[in-house]
Amino acid sequence: MEDRLGRGEQIILFLTRRGYGGFVSCLSCGYVVRCPHCDVSMTAHNEWYFDRQTGSRSARLVCHYCGYEQSLPRLCPQCGSRYIAVFGTGTQKLEQAVHKEFPKARVLRMDADTTKRKGSHERILSAFSAHKADVLVGTQMIVKGHDFPDVTLVGIVAADLSLNMPEFDAAERTFQLLTQASGRSGRAERPGDVVIQSYEPDHYAIAAAADADYESFYEREMSFRRMLSYPPVSRMLCLRMQSQDEELLDRTAEGLVERFGPGLSERGMTAIGPCDAVPFKVNDIYRKILYIKQVPHDIMSEERELFNFRELMGAYVSEISKGRVLVSYELF
Repeated sequence: MEDRLGRGEQIILFLTRRGYGGFVSCLSCGYVVRCPHCDVSMTAHNEWYFDRQTGSRSARLVCHYCGYEQSLPRLCPQCGSRYIAVFGTGTQKLEQAVHKEFPKARVLRMDADTTKRKGSHERILSAFSAHKADVLVGTQMIVKGHDFPDVTLVGIVAADLSLNMPEFDAAERTFQLLTQASGRSGRAERPGDVVIQSYEPDHYAIAAAADADYESFYEREMSFRRMLSYPPVSRMLCLRMQSQDEELLDRTAEGLVERFGPGLSERGMTAIGPCDAVPFKVNDIYRKILYIKQVPHDIMSEERELFNFRELMGAYVSEISKGRVLVSYELF
């Protein structure tokens, strides 16, 4: 970065997590501050939270799923310890680190927090394109489809965060993101470099992205897909169920498998679940997932069969829950 700034070239730093820190935890007892409405930890932001009742202010904690906000507690709510701290790094903390290390550098940050106002997205990109900033720090929105001819260095921070998502295509999405981010460097006459920081540098998705080796990633990923019969080796229907009544949701999901399980097996289909979605609760609404897999022989006829089951299952859920469990679908 020091070399590129000295030559008047531009830099992009990419991190998939916004905010200041990833979570807040007590060093004494391990308590983690969680959102009361969602099954997730709250994220620290480098902003003030004003308590209207007491008139005091402290650091702001935000839930990135429902938007709930609260102050950063001074003492641990569970054990009363004062050793409660922010862990992890977000784009705000990364921006602050750049300012500290390179105080003369002009830095812009682009994430969901800086693009809330109408037109802010375009203003940030236009300013960076016009070379009114040296470093652009941001989340996924800065790495897709932008062409900045003076960018000769892209730094990807904590590249393996997306690898830990509970989805069968997490490695594929990680490879796509890293490839897209890498493509922002050296797009004009000046050669560019990409630096990938990772806790799992030997993971095949990260190693293949670093080498721009699509074929090796494809072969490795497809071997896992074939072994576990995941798309595109199979067709898979994902039923997402949600309700404000957790007990009703559990009963409905289990009843769905009991009612349709035998019919699925007879047609060579496999039901996986139901299992809790991640996160399980969002904005006081509980969520479950049921997967149905089928190895295709005749794609068109079997896709129709999956859709038929989808309609039957949807009607069953509506009847049993009296409309209090909602169902949505996704076909892979």
